[in-house]
Amino acid sequence: MSTPLTKPKNTAEHWTRLFNAQRLGSDKKAPAQDSARTSFHKDYDRLVFSHSFRQLNQKTQVHPLTNQLGIHTRLTHSLEVSCIGRSLGMMAAEKLHDKLANGLPAGVSPADVGVIVQAACLAHDIGNPPFGHAGEYAIRDWFLHPDRHSVLQKLTANQRLDITNYEGNAQGFRLLVSNEHHPDKGGMRLTCATLGAFMKYPWLSVHSNDANSDMASVQKFGCFASEAQQLEQLAACLQLPYSSQHDGFCRHPLAYLLEAADDICYALIDLEDGIHLDMLSYPEVATIFYELIGERLDAIAAPTQVSIRQSLASLRARAMMRLVNTVTDAFVANSEAMLSGTLEGSLFDHCDAPVQNGIMQAKQLAREKIFNHPTKVRMELMANQCLHRLLDAFMPLAWTAVGKAPKPFEQQRLLSLLRPHLNEHRRSLTADIYHNILNILDFITGMNDHEAYRLAQELQGNWGTMV
Repeated sequence: MSTPLTKPKNTAEHWTRLFNAQRLGSDKKAPAQDSARTSFHKDYDRLVFSHSFRQLNQKTQVHPLTNQLGIHTRLTHSLEVSCIGRSLGMMAAEKLHDKLANGLPAGVSPADVGVIVQAACLAHDIGNPPFGHAGEYAIRDWFLHPDRHSVLQKLTANQRLDITNYEGNAQGFRLLVSNEHHPDKGGMRLTCATLGAFMKYPWLSVHSNDANSDMASVQKFGCFASEAQQLEQLAACLQLPYSSQHDGFCRHPLAYLLEAADDICYALIDLEDGIHLDMLSYPEVATIFYELIGERLDAIAAPTQVSIRQSLASLRARAMMRLVNTVTDAFVANSEAMLSGTLEGSLFDHCDAPVQNGIMQAKQLAREKIFNHPTKVRMELMANQCLHRLLDAFMPLAWTAVGKAPKPFEQQRLLSLLRPHLNEHRRSLTADIYHNILNILDFITGMNDHEAYRLAQELQGNWGTMV
C-alpha cells in the first residue's frame, strides 16, 4: 500500500480530517458548509434516489421471498438502521463536544455527524446480493466447485480470494465508488466522511484471508482488488492509520456507530419478525427486551393477540433508547483508542454487562430458532439453487465470450440480456477474466429476490412457477 499523508498533529486535527466533506472521485475542493443542506445531506439524498437503494425493497433481510406483510426487507431494515444511526451520531457528537478541549471541529455540528452516520447506515447493505447472506454463500460455493478450478488458476491470488470469499460489503463499496455513476465518473461521489463511516472493513480480502481459507473461516473484508486505489485515496483523505492486526487500514470511528445501529436493529427487530412468523413466542422476546431496558420480571404474560404488536413496539422503543445512550457513552470513553486504531471488538464489548448479555441473548435466540428454522432452511436451499442456475448460465461468458469465434445461440441470447447492464456502466467483456467476473456479478447481485427467482425459473424452462 502507498503511504498516507502526514499524520494529524493533534486530536483536533484528526477529528477535522475524519469529518472531511471532500467527495471521493471529484477534483473539486470540498465546499464550505454554509448551508442548511450540507454535503452530508446531499450524500443521503443521492443514496435515496439511487437505483441500487431502490432494489433493496425486495431483497431479503432474514426471510427470503416471504409473502407475509410487515416482514422486513433490506430496504425497511436499512431505513430503520439509518434512524438509529442518526440518533447515535448526534448524541455521540454532543457528548464528544463536551469532552474535547475545543469542542467539535469548526463548521461541524452534532446534526452533521448525525447525518453522516445516517447516510452511511442507509447504504450499509446496498451491495447485498439477492437472498441476503444465503446469496453470498451461494456465490462462494459456486466458485469453489472443482469445475471452476482451471478458471480460478488464471487469476492472481488476490483476485481468487475476492471471488471465492465473495463479500456483499466489498460489493457495496464497488457500487458507491464505481457502479452508480456520476454523469462523468467516480461512482456516486459521496463525501469521504460518509464513505469512511460506511466502511466497516477498510481492507482487502488478502489482508484478512489466506489462499487456503475455507468456507467456515472466511473473514469479512470491505474492498475488492478492483477498487483498491479508491480505498487508498479514501484512507489518505481521512488519515486512517494502518491496522496492527493486518495490512489494511483501521476503521473510521463513526463506522463503530454504524455497526452498533445495525446490531441494535437486527437484534431487536429480527426477533419481532420471528414472533409474527410463529418462530418465537412473545415471552422469549420480551424477556430479552426487559434485560436490555434494565428491568427484570419473574413472569411475562403474553398480551392479547391484538396488542402484541403494540406491546413489542413499546418495549423496543425503551430498549433502543437505553442502547443509544449506552453505546454513545462507550463511543466517547473509547474515542482515543478509535483514533489510534487500537480499539478491540465492537462498542457493545465496552458497554455494561446487562447490555452485553441482552445483545448476546438476542443473537443466540435468532441463531437457534430463526436462522435454523425449517422454513428458512428450505427457502435458503431454494435461493442457493436459484443463484447457481444464474451463475451456470451467465458466468461462463466471463471466459468464453470475449473472442471473435462464432457464439452458440444460447450464449448470444445471454449476452443480449447482459449487454444493457454493461452499457449502463460503460463497460464491456474483455480479455480480463477477473473484471468480466465482477461485471457479471454486478448484474446478478444487482437483482432483487423476485427478479433473480423469475430469471432462474425462465432459464430452466419453468414458465408456470414464476412469482
